[in-house]
Amino acid sequence: MPAYRTVADAHLGSNDFWIEPLDRRNEAFVALREESKHGDGMCFHEELSVIEGGIAGPGFWSAVTYDDIKEVNRKADLFSSAGGITLGEQPPETLEFFGSMIVMDNPRHAKFRMLVQKGFTPKTVAAIEESVKTRAKRLVVAAREKAAGGEPIDFVESFAAPLPLQIICDMLGVPEEDEQQIFDWTNIILGAGDPDFTLDLDGLIVGASGMFDYAQQLGEDRLRTPTDDIASVLMHAEVDGERLTPAEFGSFFILLAVAGNETTRNAISWGMHQLTKHPDQRELLRNNFDEMSLTAADEIVRWASPVIHMRRKANEDVTVGNTTIAAGEKVVMWYWSGNRDEDVFADGHRFDITRPNTKDMEGYGAGGPHFCLGANLARREIQVMYDEIFRELPDLEITGEPDRLVSGFINGIKRMPCEFSV
Repeated sequence: MPAYRTVADAHLGSNDFWIEPLDRRNEAFVALREESKHGDGMCFHEELSVIEGGIAGPGFWSAVTYDDIKEVNRKADLFSSAGGITLGEQPPETLEFFGSMIVMDNPRHAKFRMLVQKGFTPKTVAAIEESVKTRAKRLVVAAREKAAGGEPIDFVESFAAPLPLQIICDMLGVPEEDEQQIFDWTNIILGAGDPDFTLDLDGLIVGASGMFDYAQQLGEDRLRTPTDDIASVLMHAEVDGERLTPAEFGSFFILLAVAGNETTRNAISWGMHQLTKHPDQRELLRNNFDEMSLTAADEIVRWASPVIHMRRKANEDVTVGNTTIAAGEKVVMWYWSGNRDEDVFADGHRFDITRPNTKDMEGYGAGGPHFCLGANLARREIQVMYDEIFRELPDLEITGEPDRLVSGFINGIKRMPCEFSV
């Protein structure tokens, strides 16, 4: 394939771009960053609907440099989240389901965040960590038993997907028998545009409404009969005399289940993929796990960039870098690109757990008011899963190329084979 010689070759608003090899994606963003820094500024891209029945919007500016992304993220007064956070326009039929705090602006966002923070105290997160360790051990045991029976092992199915899903379900008080249904719903919501999951708007609405109705029922139950889970904490928390309504809890449930499951799942998957490709990095981490696991977790998130982008809409005419964005226009922050900006991360395409400034990566929301509440929990899940694998399945390796999710929003892996000695 020819290299990306002009920015016009990078059709970021089309799924066709996102199924290309990762090195092609990287070439495109190198060209876009060069144009942004030394050319005419940010590029404006055509916007296409990724699902049948969706809405194709008027286009968007692409923030691709580290500094531009950080500026947009931190100027929440100038850039609104309320219109939606993904490329396409949000269909009116889905507003109720996806109306959580991630698509709110202040002051409503600040009040909502104060409410839900009551479920993420240090004490609560510390208690969850024991569940993370227990769940990781069970997954390793189950995978070993399955392999001993001669069954092939898929890394995503056996390790990466179930751990964050189970932890989120533990936190929310979801019964174990309902976990698979929650998992299926999250795949439908974030798999929009992938032929394995959701190709049309009707399919997306069915999945989202099913999860929303389930969550409202759970919230109403915890309001009547509280237990010791976060769902109960959230349903009884108050700020200025206000509580979450069941509908608001339903939207937050979707946000927490989707964001807390899919992002960590894909970080764990891509991390093992890279550790297999770079055995020197793997041995370095194994031999120095206590000292290096946190830095490694951040490098995994930087390299994998599980959330590829977030978008905002300008509240007024505003200049970012050398680009003027008019009021009402959309700007998309490409975290994948910012995390590879050569002015910040030397040889940014390279996976390197010794990178001195990995903590500066633009994961978990890149700062600003929408910084991820579950960032520390995600880091711990990555650390604990690898610790358990290194100790109990030390020769586990990825044995095939990942089957990637068709998405410009989530850098996902659907399936990825692995092998280890029984």
